[in-house]
Amino acid sequence: MDTNNSPKFDKRPWGTFTVIDEGENYKVKRIEVLAGKRLSYQQHAKRAEHWFLVCGEAMVTLNGEVFKLGAGDAIDIPIGAAHRIENSGNSLLVFVEVQRGEYLGEDDIVRFDDDFGRVV
Repeated sequence: MDTNNSPKFDKRPWGTFTVIDEGENYKVKRIEVLAGKRLSYQQHAKRAEHWFLVCGEAMVTLNGEVFKLGAGDAIDIPIGAAHRIENSGNSLLVFVEVQRGEYLGEDDIVRFDDDFGRVV
């Protein structure tokens, strides 16, 4: 039974995510970000994330610092860190996200900035 408020697949204004695997205190997602799109600048109170870029180019903002990443690069997002990923290339950005924490639901999110009007 899924008790953590998380779909297996979801289409968002910036692209899609698919849950590849999950278990107690971890979840693995395949995330696709469309060219020119970015996720909200956000933080999570109960999970850390590790991102591994499979293909494409990304600009990652982590606590106000910007990193340029490409295929084969990885970055860790600690619990409580403000973060965002943006597809800075002309093709699809694909990365694998490994979440670790006591709660992995999609509602563990505080948005600071969002291109799609989702800041509360």
